[in-house]
Amino acid sequence: MTGWKSRPSAWAWGLGPEPEPEPQQIPLALRQEWRRIAYGEGVAITGLYLALISPEELSITSGDAAVPRRTIDVMRALCELCADLGGTYIVHGSPDQRPLAPGGETGCRHRGAEAYAQAGRHTADCGATYLIEPVRAARTPYINTVAEAAVIVAAPNCPGLRTMLDCCSGSISESMPLDSVLDQWQPGGMIAHRHASDRNLRGPGGSIRFAAIIAALKRHGYNGTIGVEPFIFEPSAKPAPPAPPAIRVG
Repeated sequence: MTGWKSRPSAWAWGLGPEPEPEPQQIPLALRQEWRRIAYGEGVAITGLYLALISPEELSITSGDAAVPRRTIDVMRALCELCADLGGTYIVHGSPDQRPLAPGGETGCRHRGAEAYAQAGRHTADCGATYLIEPVRAARTPYINTVAEAAVIVAAPNCPGLRTMLDCCSGSISESMPLDSVLDQWQPGGMIAHRHASDRNLRGPGGSIRFAAIIAALKRHGYNGTIGVEPFIFEPSAKPAPPAPPAIRVG
């Protein structure tokens, strides 16, 4: 499998265990088994995050034509993986895989928009949604706000493409309160998913007023899930009651 070649390991020399395949190369039988196991345990696989974390050297904005082509192939394959696992959305954050080359920003943006459009069309064919995640400027200069993502989503021939609101990045990048962002973009369905991560890179409980955000979602009749993506996870020694990996509103 070609994805394995980008992972130098002892296995190549017969000195270690065989490496696992890249996510997009997971065999269908294994996907079906994982879906069956999750369903049997009462766990819903709602979607996929960190779309382009692996394999290495992916980019939707690279000026090397071969790199975006390979990256789009991976994006399309991940759409199929998501559907096979029973998921309904793919969150495309991956800030390191969407840089803007100094002096070539226009071309980078054009290539990025085309990659998103192709992924959106393929995801629609798979019965899922491809989500552009606006990320704060400290991590990428390309698409920092919902409004910037909406320009790409609104382009012709982009079925299956939407954006989402990450509360951590949005609390930094957006020029208005996050409940106001939802009031502006939620009614038309532009925002199709939310991350309830706090500004301190942990789960809810920091400085973000999540009550106002939940109220805005209820105002607009949202009854989907809210994912929590903490970058700092330090559980206490105290036992906690079991909780689902996503919160359902409504």
